[in-house]
Amino acid sequence: MKTRFISNSALVGGALLFGVTGASAESFKWASNTDPQTMDPHAVNSAPVLSFLNNIYEGLVRRNQGMTIEGSLAESWEPLEGEDGWRFNLRQGVTFLDGAAFTSEDVMFSYERASNEAADVRSWFAPVAEVRVVDDYTIDFITKAPNPLFPDSIANFMILDKGWAEANGAELPARDAENFATMNVNGTGAFTLASRDPGVKTVLLPNAGWWGEANHNITEATFTPIGNAATGLAALLSGEIDFIQPIPLQDVAQVESRDGFKVLEGEETRVIMFGFGHEHEELLYSSDVSGTNPFQDVRVRLAAAHAIDIASIDRVLFRGKIDGASQLVPAGISGYSEANSDRPVYDPDRAKELLAEAGYPDGFSFGLKCPNDRYINDEALCRAAASMFAAVGLNAELSTGPVRDYWPQLREDAFDMYLLGWSPGTFDMEHPIRFLMSTPNKEKKLGSWNFGGYSNARVDELLPGIQREVDPAARQAMVDEVVAITQEEVAYIPLYTQPLIWAAKGNVDMTQRADNFFMLRWVTVN
Repeated sequence: MKTRFISNSALVGGALLFGVTGASAESFKWASNTDPQTMDPHAVNSAPVLSFLNNIYEGLVRRNQGMTIEGSLAESWEPLEGEDGWRFNLRQGVTFLDGAAFTSEDVMFSYERASNEAADVRSWFAPVAEVRVVDDYTIDFITKAPNPLFPDSIANFMILDKGWAEANGAELPARDAENFATMNVNGTGAFTLASRDPGVKTVLLPNAGWWGEANHNITEATFTPIGNAATGLAALLSGEIDFIQPIPLQDVAQVESRDGFKVLEGEETRVIMFGFGHEHEELLYSSDVSGTNPFQDVRVRLAAAHAIDIASIDRVLFRGKIDGASQLVPAGISGYSEANSDRPVYDPDRAKELLAEAGYPDGFSFGLKCPNDRYINDEALCRAAASMFAAVGLNAELSTGPVRDYWPQLREDAFDMYLLGWSPGTFDMEHPIRFLMSTPNKEKKLGSWNFGGYSNARVDELLPGIQREVDPAARQAMVDEVVAITQEEVAYIPLYTQPLIWAAKGNVDMTQRADNFFMLRWVTVN
């Protein structure tokens, strides 16, 4: 299905842009291995969707090039007096693409939409008790307790036009289906959607009516998903595209050796991990075990952790570019637990001993689900891990597929073990505790990405304190306890921090953010 949504103001964006930047206006073509599943900013809480839509929609706040929070549709914000929460003072004079004025009613509507059970982003609002419209340009978010992190936690909360959504039957997001907002947009951001052919091509145009300063010289931006790494690299080197994210590490030297091309390297804030079906009473994909789930035994989970040789994965798949992870955020992120920085060592003999102690001296088979177009070398990683598991008796039946099919499988509990990458939206350890470690609870909006149903009462008890504690030492002590508990119980197997490897033509200037978000408003084609 192909649809188009072009505003008259967007059509003249290029002409206005030339005058703003003082540089020649240019078309820009880029590619990635994952197509955003939807144009609805509340439907899917994944980086490919949120990164792409941050070019079209905006939130109250946003992250700048240095990852610091700054105002967007809110010019300022401050803690409420006399109660817990935050007041946001909205930017006046902003309009949506269809000309409708942006007001606090759009923020209220978007909050109600994004916090609904139909939304995949509802956990962002777990701390919120109430939202109140004060006037057209003032809105209060009342939290259940003091929450100093709240403004940071909603950096990707994007605002829809209430009237547009209601007029087009898009009052709620459609996560695993479609509605008008799946294929059409009406944002306030720097770009707008010109055409959308899912899985094939998406074209964006500058929004000439954008309130912000255009620090780019793009007249048209065309995105093409390219799942095959060799095809993507060939497209770059042949000049078909200007930029691609990511490229395989083994191709870095080839790009760097070619005149007119460059590689941008960094470290993402994303930790790659394996998760378990903790709440599954039996394995779903085993040929030799029935009526039980061996992974409910912590010794079996620890055996799986000891079977992983991160040094070999680094050497063979990542050319020395990764650092092993001990927890669900990388070192340097707020709340990282220095007291628990050791990960299980590679020890296949100990893994076999643990399996024998758990009653599986000959091991067993199980299903391992992985995407093949979401993370760098994801399928190759899972094949390598399956081989390492097999060496200790854990015989993984590996199933891989595109991410558009992968997320629905995880939501349907169709796995025994699965691969996941997580980047904390708040750049704080509280984020994965809320999303990945808290007992899933729809009413409290907790654990929305805790697919395996991991649950620990003490972790649940500590989260509210972590969210409201302002004393750094006291807060870190609570985080350390959570990390220690989840490590001891092997809630997940953290593997490594994913590298950032982008490649571009030499005449393209851009910003590589640590969250792997690609923002068109910072691109200049020289």
